[in-house]
Amino acid sequence: MIVSSYRMPGSAQANGEATWPKDVGVIALEIYFPSQYVDQAELEQFDGVSAGKYTVGLGQARMGFCSDREDINSLCLTVVQRLMERNGLSYDQVGRLEVGTETIIDKSKSVKTVVMQLFEESGNTDVEGIDTTNACYGGTAALFNAVNWVESSSWDGRYALVVAGDIAVYATGSARPTGGAGAIAMLVGPNAPLAFDRGLRGTHMQHAYDFYKPDMASEYPVVDGKLSIECYLSALDRCYSVYRNKIHAQWQREGVDKRFSLEDFGYMVFHSPYCKLVQKSLARLVLSDFLSHPRPNTETGPFSGLEAFREVKPEETYFNRDVEKAFMKASTEMFDQKTKASLLVSNQNGNMYTPSVYGCLASVIAQHTPQHLAGQRIGLFSYGSGFAATLYSLRVSQDATPGSGLDKICASLCDLKARLDSRRKVSPAMFAENMQLREETHHLAPYVPQGAVEELFHGTWYLTRVDEKHRREYSRCSLNDDLPLEAGLVNSTTATEQHIPSPVKKMPRLPASTAGPEAVTVSNGDH
Repeated sequence: MIVSSYRMPGSAQANGEATWPKDVGVIALEIYFPSQYVDQAELEQFDGVSAGKYTVGLGQARMGFCSDREDINSLCLTVVQRLMERNGLSYDQVGRLEVGTETIIDKSKSVKTVVMQLFEESGNTDVEGIDTTNACYGGTAALFNAVNWVESSSWDGRYALVVAGDIAVYATGSARPTGGAGAIAMLVGPNAPLAFDRGLRGTHMQHAYDFYKPDMASEYPVVDGKLSIECYLSALDRCYSVYRNKIHAQWQREGVDKRFSLEDFGYMVFHSPYCKLVQKSLARLVLSDFLSHPRPNTETGPFSGLEAFREVKPEETYFNRDVEKAFMKASTEMFDQKTKASLLVSNQNGNMYTPSVYGCLASVIAQHTPQHLAGQRIGLFSYGSGFAATLYSLRVSQDATPGSGLDKICASLCDLKARLDSRRKVSPAMFAENMQLREETHHLAPYVPQGAVEELFHGTWYLTRVDEKHRREYSRCSLNDDLPLEAGLVNSTTATEQHIPSPVKKMPRLPASTAGPEAVTVSNGDH
């Protein structure tokens, strides 16, 4: 319940749920990925594996990667400032900043505190939240924290900002092509075009050593590939079952007499370690719908010809090729309609860990018009090894008119494919050299990075040096070709593409700076 002297737009004067802010969810979304990639078909040849092992077997086409000029701090600095500039926001409008990441470069100091340097000019230091870590699930936990804050008595009327970012790298071997890198920033508040379905979360938490990072001196994880797949699929089964039970209970309270199935999702997106696992995951949900249905039609429709699998036990089918093949075939049309579009970033950039499922959400938004998305329910499955998982849903606003929140978030992502295509392709040999350089230097101090700054995207924050006390300093590339390379912070009004007002109109706005671009260098602090 929110305790307040003002009314949120659209809220009702009533007790209980009606006093909560209306339609809390994602208002704006920004994505960042590195400016360079390696082609997976070329990597197959370089690694000496069979043709199609990465491209067909894993479903991957390209893999983005960072040079030693970028780290988790710079990724988050970049995506936060880009979101703020593109949406015409001032930093005093943010009251909570949450970071989800498993890319650890400091065992004590949070990435969030580094990102707070962007807030200094505004004078806003009253910003709650810190980092959340559990493999790829940290971004989702951070998002839930933000939503819960807005819906709580702690909320002060300002936005929450959620950042999920990671650099996914693996030692030489079969896991290396499942890497990637990137960051997502999401603005959370009321009256959102992507609103959370309140009370509809199915969560499963359990202990397993499927993927973990016990070596503090290495970026590389320890991976039990087979166990990891089993954990992922078992978590999916259980989360979907819990979600389905909750929505059935909700519908019963509302007097709705129907069964929930995948047909009730307009789109279904997943955490994507690699694209082929996502396709298998959708098939897994079709299996769940089939087994839970009291009288499935096996003569016609999606379940036709599946009567032989009526008595299978889900926990015994994780590696059953007959079940997998049958249900992947049965789910082909549904995959094309509800999930395939979500794999654009995953296929072209690889696994981003915590931002992965939100890169899939961005991919759906980028490839559909507001009119196509309006009113849809989007299911999201988030998984983090170790393991933690949740399946939940967002409801897309019905308002697709020009200038609406839905229209704005679609417009902000409409250039996603063009941005992916604008990256520079790097040879597998250069990629391998880059990975070796990261392996040898990512914890060195003092250290001056060797990567070429001019090859970064405009507006990218990058590492300039690490001093003898491991303190990191950063600068920012200019936003366009007309400015010198280390132009640093610029007045946000020069880059504004749209304006999102404060959720509380009474919130003060800082006057726009009249100063021109100036060189800015930031560090990760003295403590």
